[in-house]
Amino acid sequence: MENKQPHIFLTGGSGFIGSRIVEELLAEDSPLKPSKITVFDKQPYQGVENEVIHFIQGSICDYKAVAEASKNADLVIHTAAIIDWGTKTRQEVLNINVEGTINIIKACKTNNINYLVYTSSLDAVFTGFPLIDIDESQPYPETHATVYCESKKLGELAVLEAHSSTLKTCVLRPSDVYGEADPYHMDPLIDMAKSGFYVRLGNGKAKCQHVYVGNMAYAHVLAANALWTGNQKVEKEVYFITDSEGHNFFHFFDNIVEGAGYKIFPKNAWIPKKLAYAIGSMSEGIAVLFRPIKHYNPKFSRFAVTYTCTDFTYSSKKALNDFDFQPKYSTEEGLKRTIGFYSKRR
Repeated sequence: MENKQPHIFLTGGSGFIGSRIVEELLAEDSPLKPSKITVFDKQPYQGVENEVIHFIQGSICDYKAVAEASKNADLVIHTAAIIDWGTKTRQEVLNINVEGTINIIKACKTNNINYLVYTSSLDAVFTGFPLIDIDESQPYPETHATVYCESKKLGELAVLEAHSSTLKTCVLRPSDVYGEADPYHMDPLIDMAKSGFYVRLGNGKAKCQHVYVGNMAYAHVLAANALWTGNQKVEKEVYFITDSEGHNFFHFFDNIVEGAGYKIFPKNAWIPKKLAYAIGSMSEGIAVLFRPIKHYNPKFSRFAVTYTCTDFTYSSKKALNDFDFQPKYSTEEGLKRTIGFYSKRR
């Protein structure tokens, strides 16, 4: 068991999850009290300020920058990644999510850093078919729906294979993360509400898992503390992280949109899955036709349809058993904070 306070190297610390990890590390009830937090990110850091925080701007694709910035660190929390549902090129996604992760591992070994927590994704095991109440024994699919899914699997494998007597690792798979300043879900849904025509995909029956960003950040702190204090249960393990039962994707976010004061009209407009899938296919086809002129991948894709219209449920029982993960914030509190944030932005 380590007795000193760790110097934590946090990649992606300016991001949605990363900036909240900083807050949870500095909270009075944090079980892990860092002596220093080096935030490493391509984007400027605009999070909470504290004398223990040191920001270095840089890319995880630049090994020399990573190795230099992580000198003297004791523990790495690696959240930096590119989140993609088909709008980025294959090489861009692999360079950041796989090669960038390999750079982090290499820097850990070079700088004698002994602990690494890796932020993966539930997409690593996404099959495109219903997965109901699965656990961490769910195998990787033989083929992946998108390069992003593939990249998170490859990142996981690299981290798990790097585990050794001198580098202890573990992997966290967040479910669909929501909360204040959500960069992925809320703005498109609010824009759709503002347009006066709000439409959903599927029939409203498919369920998926969500997690409030504060709870996801807290899970990172707990997992890092478990590694730091010698809890061997977490070593070389993978964990699903969620904080509530499954909900339909659109029903869940409708509550936030309406709660923030935006009108949803029509109240019950749904595009059937088969029709939506056909539209997604056409959208992708148009992108292919335009590729000689301009390379782009459409946001409305077959993957987006499959993802929001397919059951994908699990629990965090393993995380509870191994490092006592329990939601710090109730679902009611998470929704209240999120709704409050978007209400003020109107």
